[in-house]
Amino acid sequence: MIPRYSRPDMVSIWSPESKFRIWFEIEAHACDALADLGVIPKEAAKTIWEKGGNATFDIDRIDEIERETKHDVIAFLTHLAEIVGPDARFVHQGMTSSDVLDTCFNVQLVKATDILLDDMDALLEALKRRAMEHKETVCIGRSHGIHAEPVTFGLKMAEAYAEFDRCKTRLEAAREEIATCAISGAVGTFANIDPSVEEHVAEAMGLKAEPVSTQVIPRDRHAMYFATLGVIASSIERVATEIRHLQRTEVLEAEEFFSKGQKGSSAMPHKRNPVLTENLTGLARLVRGYSIPAMENVALWHERDISHSSVERMIGPDATITLDFALARLTGVIDKLMVYPERMIGNMDRLGGLVHSQRILLALTQAGSSREDAYRLVQRNAMKVWDSYQVAGAASIDFLSELLSDEDVRGYLSEEQIRDRFDLGYHTKNVDVIFERVFGEA
Repeated sequence: MIPRYSRPDMVSIWSPESKFRIWFEIEAHACDALADLGVIPKEAAKTIWEKGGNATFDIDRIDEIERETKHDVIAFLTHLAEIVGPDARFVHQGMTSSDVLDTCFNVQLVKATDILLDDMDALLEALKRRAMEHKETVCIGRSHGIHAEPVTFGLKMAEAYAEFDRCKTRLEAAREEIATCAISGAVGTFANIDPSVEEHVAEAMGLKAEPVSTQVIPRDRHAMYFATLGVIASSIERVATEIRHLQRTEVLEAEEFFSKGQKGSSAMPHKRNPVLTENLTGLARLVRGYSIPAMENVALWHERDISHSSVERMIGPDATITLDFALARLTGVIDKLMVYPERMIGNMDRLGGLVHSQRILLALTQAGSSREDAYRLVQRNAMKVWDSYQVAGAASIDFLSELLSDEDVRGYLSEEQIRDRFDLGYHTKNVDVIFERVFGEA
């Protein structure tokens, strides 16, 4: 991933230096287990750790060897032999390249996931704080982009919190599923290496032994992992899209923080654009897109092929680096989001009270009207208000007044009953219940 959308801690996991250090640790831990079994001398295992453990691997030298061998693991082992000396002949005993590559890849994914989980915690904290802050900030709810009934802005934040809390649970499960190790040798039969070596390496690297591998760790695990990242990205896009809509000039109920000296347009000095959430929408598309090749990696030929390899060399770093950046960016957007309660009330009032139509409908049915007649009576008055709104951009006819002057409506409801249905508190009276469900507190 390009530096513009990268953060250092996540990038370092995927650096060549980090990769080769993990490769060495896998090989060295395997040597310890082999030494305990008496397969290789214990002094050799000790020497491998002493010389390799303190070494700085020469990336250029490894690349030089690979240009000749056309094999990355052999290039690394050749360079390691240059560092360790004669005892290097005991490295990689009974192992195959995929043992190193797959185990390393899963170690990197686990490390990356730990960063992503920290990112999720920071985002959840920001969402909870804003939810509590605006728990009673009334705004209009929309369906199909059209005014529906009142909600609160805190409820919007609570919805996002609950969604990302589910995402965190999924990510924890994905981490658990991906955290496996394979040191089983060619075609996964343990013919030339004892299964106890795999168990030792797995424990040392913070993984579990893969119950059964071919020559590779089964890729259904990775497919689920990247699919989980894709779902998280989709949730990021949902929140980003909401903010983008709320920032539209005609709406302007919330707005990305616009810092001093920031410029919105090279041509139009007045512009304050939702560039961060637009950026998040684009990044989400990338992360989501990586899930498809991950799923296509599941079907490999027989005990192995390497059609998955080129895919994973790209999507492993790109997906995790991009999602890390996106989660941090969304946290910043939520943390500094400008919220305009007065504008929310103003927008809601532009439709002259139509947002209370359902309460009038229900009151009519409870007073004895059929649902069909009640709907007709309410809609008849509502459309008059709608028509006035379409002309002026704000309703010039008041819905309450229309209902009070409608003899058919008054045949069922008194003035007090009608006015009572225009109380905003009816729409938000159970927000405490929702907050208690989401946060465990109201």
